[in-house]
Amino acid sequence: MGQWQSDDREVDIVELQALYKKFVVECPSGALYLHEFKGFFGVTDTTEESLYMDNMFRTFDTNKDNTIDFLEYIAALNLVLRGKLEHKLRWSFKVYDGDGNGTLTKDEVTQVIRAIYKIKKGSNEEEEHPALTPDEVCDRIFHLVDENGDGQLSVKEFIEGAQKDRWVMKMLKLNVNPSGWIIEHRRQSAPF
Repeated sequence: MGQWQSDDREVDIVELQALYKKFVVECPSGALYLHEFKGFFGVTDTTEESLYMDNMFRTFDTNKDNTIDFLEYIAALNLVLRGKLEHKLRWSFKVYDGDGNGTLTKDEVTQVIRAIYKIKKGSNEEEEHPALTPDEVCDRIFHLVDENGDGQLSVKEFIEGAQKDRWVMKMLKLNVNPSGWIIEHRRQSAPF
């Protein structure tokens, strides 16, 4: 339990305690609520970005109590900082799957891509005018990944498609980047 590998360095029990202290300071109730989670990413409205954050929050709230407690927070850290590629892709699939039915439609994929574009544009993380629109990105993903041509992506198609094509991987991995926020907050809380 004491350590996990991340960013070429070990996270030891002292850092875990520092993370807990930071979590308790930021979430004195012992739970991170959806509105606080959205605030970390600068999402305050009810548009597509907000729906995307709802989906992301839902995937981290494993016990479905509408909060993220410290154990769920650590599990999320473990996934985004050290998780295996297949696990990250399965998590990404769940975020895209807004209705939770186990398949992705073009509408679901386009909605997430639009939200990612808006969030990245607001954070200056991505170029101001991307080469492809969200609809074009979605069409290209489905063209490359939808093996049976049924207009829906299964988790298998999603994972295999991402692993076969570097561009698809980049588009599907959800680099909005909760891991960037988590890493930055880890650095801020790390003892010097």
